[in-house]
Amino acid sequence: MIDGIDVVYVKNDYSNFMSAPRRVLSFLNFIRLAIKAARQEDNVDLVYATSTPLTVGYIAMRLKALKGWRYVFEVRDLWPEFPIEVGAIKNPLAIKYLRGLERRIYERSEFVVALSPGMQEGVIAAGTPAEKTAMIPNMSKPDKFFPHPVNMETVKSFNLDVDKFNVIHFGSMGRANGLEYIIDAATALKERGEAGVVFVFLGDGATCPHLKQLVEDRKLDNVKFLGNHKMDVVSEVVNCCDASITAFLNLPILKTNSPNKLFDSLSAGKPIIVNSAGWTKDLVEKEDCGFYVNPEDPEELAEKLVEVKDQPDLLEKWGRNSRRLSLEVFDKSILSAKVADVLERVYQNNV
Repeated sequence: MIDGIDVVYVKNDYSNFMSAPRRVLSFLNFIRLAIKAARQEDNVDLVYATSTPLTVGYIAMRLKALKGWRYVFEVRDLWPEFPIEVGAIKNPLAIKYLRGLERRIYERSEFVVALSPGMQEGVIAAGTPAEKTAMIPNMSKPDKFFPHPVNMETVKSFNLDVDKFNVIHFGSMGRANGLEYIIDAATALKERGEAGVVFVFLGDGATCPHLKQLVEDRKLDNVKFLGNHKMDVVSEVVNCCDASITAFLNLPILKTNSPNKLFDSLSAGKPIIVNSAGWTKDLVEKEDCGFYVNPEDPEELAEKLVEVKDQPDLLEKWGRNSRRLSLEVFDKSILSAKVADVLERVYQNNV
């Protein structure tokens, strides 16, 4: 029981370090376990199914067939387009089946909530009527991430140098993040003799061992890996840093992303750096809370950091605008109300 909500967990192993076949088996096992657990529930008015993976939508679709439960589907990533673009799915028959499954999930849902404008466009392009969709992005956490005096215990614990310009990337370190880009920028800074910028990685993922090896091979002393930690620790470390970077591979599908770390960084009042030329670029430029850099040019990131690191007024303005956005646009009280409105309308229209 969490905050008055009865939460049912199913035990199912999953990790970004799993091979593709093991991950597929994990997804399939979760379908079986989730449907079995859900069928034991009574008095269900609506199912809110949130992806990824796409198989979560299949669970909702099966429960509708088995129990008659209507569902709202939340699209957190456009599947199967992402694994297709990165080459994880190549079989033409598998691609055809998954795209057909995507369309059926949208079609049989009562409503579709997308987390970014690009995702909403993708849902509509798959044949979903626009009036059956809404764009409601991720929520900020201004009560969990917020500007406050630097915790010197955190600084000592993680051996941070607060006299340098610390740029943090926190959260998932998967293939889609393309974090070699940041290592290449660190390399460029070292080659030009710029020692005032440090990149801080907080989190874990399948590419982490490879990134650490690159840092070791290149003898970089301007990159730190701090490991994976709980949210309260993450919040303190982010607060100790000077800017936050959200990085992705340069793929069209990733321009639709709505990454949690971006919204947490807004809450923390940090200048935001993005390298995805989608809606996040539009956001940071329109709201003047950071800057965009070319994902194919790590030298540009290095140059921009050297340019802005000694401009406290500019950095303070960007951070102030970030915090304002988190409170006035992306706060959970605002966006939860929008989700609740969708659920209420779906429920009332179909009773």
